[in-house]
Amino acid sequence: MTMQKTKKLNQTPVSARVKLASILTDGLLVDRNYLKNKGIERPLVDYYLRSGGLEAVGRGVYRRPGPDLKWQHVVYSLQVLNYAIYVGGRSALDHQGLAHYLPLGEKEIIHLYSANKLPAWLHEMKTNACFKQHSCSLFSKEAGEMGLTTLPFGGWDWPLSYATRERALIEYVDDLPNKAALEIADKYMESAITLRPDLLMSLLQACKRVKTKRLFLWLAQRHKHAWFSRLDIPNVELGSGKRVIFKEGVLDKQFNITVPSEYLDGGNGDGAEQPLF
Repeated sequence: MTMQKTKKLNQTPVSARVKLASILTDGLLVDRNYLKNKGIERPLVDYYLRSGGLEAVGRGVYRRPGPDLKWQHVVYSLQVLNYAIYVGGRSALDHQGLAHYLPLGEKEIIHLYSANKLPAWLHEMKTNACFKQHSCSLFSKEAGEMGLTTLPFGGWDWPLSYATRERALIEYVDDLPNKAALEIADKYMESAITLRPDLLMSLLQACKRVKTKRLFLWLAQRHKHAWFSRLDIPNVELGSGKRVIFKEGVLDKQFNITVPSEYLDGGNGDGAEQPLF
């Protein structure tokens, strides 16, 4: 903050400065509606912007000047502004102890799940990460907040919404783009030794995509964790017929999906047919 702005801020009535500090903790991002609901009307907002008490960090979004923003500040702020979101997929896995491959020298991608469109300013933030939005269409509406949890962040213990490992792993499997990502998913599954079978069953029954469920179960059976034997697979709707997941893959007969041949015992041997393509 410049000396001029500091001087102007010091000239603000003490009661106003205290009020602003009391409703805006360090790192919290808000819009004008939020400030209005807290009793800070437009003229005072404009005054704070001129005097340096507030700074604009995107179109229509503000914060008190302070340290660099972290992605967690942004996510929590969205929650405060009543956006129904959570950190899911690979991001939830990595931040709950299952990370294997962290990109070096690149911004981390934070995967956010929401049924509604997120504000444009989300992509204007200068933080230590960038954001990718996903829909919540993978699970039925009846699933609601099944498989969601909160984890504390920062000195204020802000509760950030996350997918549990169980839900996040299904979400990551659903989002696999290629064989390289399959290798990462296989490593996640290898490390997932403490998943809860009851929650997994409920999530698999709520999952609407047959391909995703088959691929998840195929990956799970490769590692033979104790929880896998407790899944009631016949009560998971897996559809019928074959599903092509990886082109030029071979067919796994147990789950009727095509997978890279190197992941099957003996290549094209037991449990596999010749490539479909």
